[in-house]
Amino acid sequence: MSNIRASLYSKVHQWIDGIGFRLNSSTVDRKSNITTNHYFYETFNFFEKEKKGEPEKSKFLCFDTYGEKIKVKSLLDLQTAFFENISQLK
Repeated sequence: MSNIRASLYSKVHQWIDGIGFRLNSSTVDRKSNITTNHYFYETFNFFEKEKKGEPEKSKFLCFDTYGEKIKVKSLLDLQTAFFENISQLK
């Protein structure tokens, strides 16, 4: 399972680098060593929670065009929410 998680982490980061997402903010909880990163592109936002030194345990969360939370379990989940959001722009 950790290989799948590490793979998701690297796939998501390769994709966001390719699209041109920007890091909006980053918050570190020093007690639990968890970093929360907020990325955005145009009107699309998503969050990543990463435990220091353990990218395979990263969790991603984004929102669909209606503001509903989507727990990202695959790169396709993130891409679908992103392209639905971007298609709403005029």
